[in-house]
Amino acid sequence: MVNFTIDEIRVMMDDPANIRNLSVIAHVDHGKSTLTDSLIGAAGIIAAAKAGDTRFMDTRADEQDRTITIKSTAVSLHFALEDSRLNTLDMRDAKKGKKKGKKGKKGKKGKKGKKAKKTEKKEEKKEEKKEEKKTNFLINLIDSPGHVDFSSEVTAALRVTDGALVVVDCVEGVCVQTETVLRQAIAERIKPVLFVNKLDRVFLELMMEAEDCYQMFSRAIESVNVVIATYNDELLGDVQVYPEDGTVGFGSGLHSWGFTILKFARFYSSKWGIPVDKLMKKLWGNNFFNQEKSKWTSKQFVDGKQLNRGFCQFIMDPLITLTNAVVNNKTEVVKSMIDKMGIVLPKDAEELKGKPLLKTIMRVWLPAADALLEMIINHLPSPARAQKYRCENLYSGPMDDAAATGIRNCNPDGPLMMYVSKMVPTSEKGRFYAFGRVFSGTVTTGSTVRIMGPEYVPGKKTDLHIKKIQRTVLMMGRYVEQLQDCPCGNICGLVGVDQYLVKSGTISDHKDAHSFVTMKYSVSPVVRVAVDVKNASDLPKLMEGLKRLSKSDPLVQIIHPKSGEHIVAGAGELHLEICIKDLREDFMKGAPVRISEPVVSFS
Repeated sequence: MVNFTIDEIRVMMDDPANIRNLSVIAHVDHGKSTLTDSLIGAAGIIAAAKAGDTRFMDTRADEQDRTITIKSTAVSLHFALEDSRLNTLDMRDAKKGKKKGKKGKKGKKGKKGKKAKKTEKKEEKKEEKKEEKKTNFLINLIDSPGHVDFSSEVTAALRVTDGALVVVDCVEGVCVQTETVLRQAIAERIKPVLFVNKLDRVFLELMMEAEDCYQMFSRAIESVNVVIATYNDELLGDVQVYPEDGTVGFGSGLHSWGFTILKFARFYSSKWGIPVDKLMKKLWGNNFFNQEKSKWTSKQFVDGKQLNRGFCQFIMDPLITLTNAVVNNKTEVVKSMIDKMGIVLPKDAEELKGKPLLKTIMRVWLPAADALLEMIINHLPSPARAQKYRCENLYSGPMDDAAATGIRNCNPDGPLMMYVSKMVPTSEKGRFYAFGRVFSGTVTTGSTVRIMGPEYVPGKKTDLHIKKIQRTVLMMGRYVEQLQDCPCGNICGLVGVDQYLVKSGTISDHKDAHSFVTMKYSVSPVVRVAVDVKNASDLPKLMEGLKRLSKSDPLVQIIHPKSGEHIVAGAGELHLEICIKDLREDFMKGAPVRISEPVVSFS
């Protein structure tokens, strides 16, 4: 069952501090869509048991058939997180401020101080026993394609989000497209967190030793950090990812389980009584546990004996032992481990054996959605925070005018400034939702706005239309929901704007507003084909179809040279194939067309 309503989401939209906008980016086939399923399952949109197989965000039939994502798709999800698990960027800043304030106020510790401390601790324990408070969060998630031919969709997704979940296949490591999308993300000043995916392959296929696993994960994380450091932006600060800080998750999207080091640190902290933040530092890197002395050391060899690495001994070994026990049907070992971990299995899992049982145990013990949520909420910025440093990159006008101030402060009462990053086809033939993000002000159904295309120059009338917005909608994967209005910091779709915008543009109600900076794509449309109709009577259909095709894709170019041909240019063969398929089936209602051989122009 869906655990939220559209009205609840609308209420959440008014609190920019508790909103997270993020894109899921990775190389092709590294498991983005399967991983997002676990979040969608946790929100109750799909059954949790089917997460990983449904691929809810692949909304088109050809995406499901080819098992790749072609168009980026947005969904808004509502989650509640226990306050004990919260440690957001704003909270960390507040703590730093408090520490500074406390310096210089140290007095003498007397007996009274000790007594007061004891009573304080008792009070704290009482508070903990009370039912834990939860804070609500709105997560706007965009699942983007990984294939190089569709990188324009990634650019369009990154522009309207503030954070990125980078997914890396632990076996293949960082690939070409991972680097491309990471570079784009940092150019847009987007903060990344990392998820090392496909750990099930390590246990079930490769049967690797714990130390080898550590080295492999370590290499993948290092490669990501090298890319981040290469394209680093001073205003963004240090955004490298470190497992000991909780900005790296590990798991399997297909089996919908995952964890961060924080999860295990909490488990062992309650057993050993060591503070969680200290333990996190020990559970990654060159930290070895000497069992004889019950001490941590940074030396691997002590008195000629080899010590176990903390990560291997306390995280990988239990996982490998459990996997082997389940696969080899060692029921006694499995039962004792389940009891030790405090895992309560559902009743229908009693008859399961082998891989299905393993999937169920892991999903109950280490739900992927929990690990992802903690990383997203605690380590990615809210719109209120991100727009302060992203404003310079986004807005083309002076940095002190009303529009720029509204964007910087994420002010719902400021002038309306919305960027439309792409057009999404609707169920009505030939109509599109203008999909984008409100950066300042509030966009309302029925309000009159200035629609500025990419050619617009302030003070002139070219590429400027003054029209009313017919409807505001919320994008929910393969569905849309009606909204009355949408405040800044949120992602939405508009109806009635598609006649005046081709691919992207700015929407504002402020007469002196400049437009947003146009997006820079990492690929160019270099592969060209000529399109022609078989029956001359279908020519008007072709012209109309090409217009619609041009709208539907951020990158595709339609060129009409003097020779009288109609040329469609795309990023690669697959991109063109999808464009021609859309042209034939959706935009020309099945009228027959002739397609020439592809020609690659030299750029």
